[in-house]
Amino acid sequence: MSFRNPFSKGGSPDSEVSIEQLREENVQLRRAVEELSILNDLSRAIGASVDSEDIIHKIVDRSMRAVRAEQTVVTLVDREADTSMKTLVRAMTSSSEHPRYHLNENLLGWMHLYKKPLLTNNPASDDRFRGLRWDETINSIVCVPLVVKSELIGVITSYNKKDANGFTEEDQRLLAIIAGQSAQIIENARLYEEEKALATIQEQVRLAAGIQNELLPRRGPEIKGYDIAARTIPAQLVGGDYFDFIRVADSELAICLGDVSGKGLPASLLMANLQATLRGQAITGAPVKDLVARSNRLIHESTDPEKFATLFFGLLDTGSHQIHFCNAGHENPMMYRAAGDSPERLESGGMALGVLDEFPYEQGSVPMGVGDCLVIFSDGITDAVNPFDEPFGEDQLRASITEHRSLNSAGMIDKIIEAVLAHENGADRVDDLTLVVAKRDG
Repeated sequence: MSFRNPFSKGGSPDSEVSIEQLREENVQLRRAVEELSILNDLSRAIGASVDSEDIIHKIVDRSMRAVRAEQTVVTLVDREADTSMKTLVRAMTSSSEHPRYHLNENLLGWMHLYKKPLLTNNPASDDRFRGLRWDETINSIVCVPLVVKSELIGVITSYNKKDANGFTEEDQRLLAIIAGQSAQIIENARLYEEEKALATIQEQVRLAAGIQNELLPRRGPEIKGYDIAARTIPAQLVGGDYFDFIRVADSELAICLGDVSGKGLPASLLMANLQATLRGQAITGAPVKDLVARSNRLIHESTDPEKFATLFFGLLDTGSHQIHFCNAGHENPMMYRAAGDSPERLESGGMALGVLDEFPYEQGSVPMGVGDCLVIFSDGITDAVNPFDEPFGEDQLRASITEHRSLNSAGMIDKIIEAVLAHENGADRVDDLTLVVAKRDG
């Protein structure tokens, strides 16, 4: 049956349109209107959201209804993982009588390789996945990539068309349009959330740095006949180096410099633990080697096996002008005598704290004469490198000490730090820089 188009001129056969053609055009028109309505609804739903999980669930819901699938899954891949096929997020909507399908790694691998839509209404016999066992309840699949700047960030997969004939090319095309519309929005939301998380971490680190600064002494102790100062510059916002001055008795002062393993926030937490431990042990009045041994035991019990700390612990007796010390795996401090330029190394001690639960530490004692100068430093000083990866080293440290020994302790420290920074000349700092200088005045 046919009729003549009333708007045509003449009566040529080309002007006659069959009812079947009109019906087909009406179906296509209705389909186009439905697709535009779906895309418009999705655009409004996800356009203003910055919550990636909310966006993904809305995409799943609209996608499943758009292609009339039993189940739709959005999978985001972890681009930072060792394998690009590690799933970060899985979100799905499904009828209760159907199992929750998981995106097959072979299918995800195919999508990662080709980055183009895939449709199969008989996956078990599809030559592209020969030998792959599918869930027997899966009879049709349409899968499209989420791509941002030619990089696969995820996949939208719909399972089991609610129609015996399976998914169509129109379903694949619509799902591909949804993926194209959604990919950048998902990526923007994920980047926004990462930025918020980073800002939170940065604020926490900033607060930790403030707390750490409060834990360290703000100035050197005031002791008649002595000039003592210290300074630390962390390689990151927070550091793992620790120095302290602990008044043990009227005539006894503990001088500590420690260096915990690692850098950044984890190192700063271990540093705080070390400080609390040493302060608790220092006031017991035990011999230096015993309090270091007890501190070692406590650090070993409260930290992971791979964590440790080096420590120089010196007890200055201002009555007898002696320093009783124990060096637990730390850089050997340098004692410069008033009459001489060759330093005496303070070596007695033992292993770094936290490596073994029990260790027989030793202690040494040296006199502190008038004009003598004790320099305690962390390995960040000697290990500081320049742009050619050359370390500052002990030779330059000794030369800087010798050159500036006439200054007070704080002045010496400033000049040594200046020499280290000049040597670095803008190179990345590998470790914290910490110095303690104790001089006995005339």
